[in-house]
Amino acid sequence: MVIVGVRVTRGENNGNDRRGIMLQLLGKDSSINVRKVLWTCYELGLPVDQQNWGSGFRSTQEPEFLALNPNGLVPVLIDGDTVLWESNTICRYLVTKEGRQDLLPQDALSRAKVEMWMDWQATDLNNAWRYVFMSRVRQHPDYQDVALLASACDEWNRLMGILENRLVSTGAYVAGAHFTLSDIVIGLSLNRWLMTPFQRPDFPALTDYFSRLKQHPGFLLYGANGMP
Repeated sequence: MVIVGVRVTRGENNGNDRRGIMLQLLGKDSSINVRKVLWTCYELGLPVDQQNWGSGFRSTQEPEFLALNPNGLVPVLIDGDTVLWESNTICRYLVTKEGRQDLLPQDALSRAKVEMWMDWQATDLNNAWRYVFMSRVRQHPDYQDVALLASACDEWNRLMGILENRLVSTGAYVAGAHFTLSDIVIGLSLNRWLMTPFQRPDFPALTDYFSRLKQHPGFLLYGANGMP
C-alpha cells in the first residue's frame, strides 16, 4: 500500500523523540479514537505520520484500507510490518513497546486496574454517548427521536456518575494517584461529554479532574482542543 498526503504530528517537548522510528497512523484527527493514539504518541515522544482517512477524506471502504482493517474503521497503525487496529489496543501496544510502566504497569493487578477502565470506556461509555453525539453534535436526522434521546442522555450521565464516584475515591486519576493510559482514553471521553450540548449534572470531581488533565500538554493538543 502506498501512503500519500501524510501530515506529520510530533511529540516535541518530551526529550525522547526517536526520529529514526516513524509510525504511520491512518485516520482523521477529528476522530476521538485517532486522538487517543496521537496523545499517546505525544506522551511517548514518538514521531508519527498521520494521514486523514474517513468522512470528508479518503474512504475507509477503499480496498487499500480494508486490506489493513476489514472493519473499515479508523485508526489503523502501521509500525514497519505490523498493522494494528482498535484504538485502545494500539495505545497499549505503543506504551508496552516503549516500556512505559508509569502509563501501563507491568504487574498483573496494577495493569488490570488500568485496563479495566480502558475497556469500560471502549464498551459501556462509548455506547452510551453515541446517540446523543449524533443527535446534538452531528445533527443527524436519524437520531432525533425525543424519547430515545432522553434515554441516551440519562444513560450517558449515569455512567459519568460512575466516573465521578471513582474520582472521588482516588482523589486524582482514574486508576489511582498517578496519570496512566486510562486517563488518556477516558480524558477524551470526558471532553466529549463536556462539549456536547445537553443537560449534565454537576459533578465536582469531574470538574477537578478536567483541570488536572489540562496540566498535560498532550491533552491540550488532542483532548481539550475544541473538538468534541
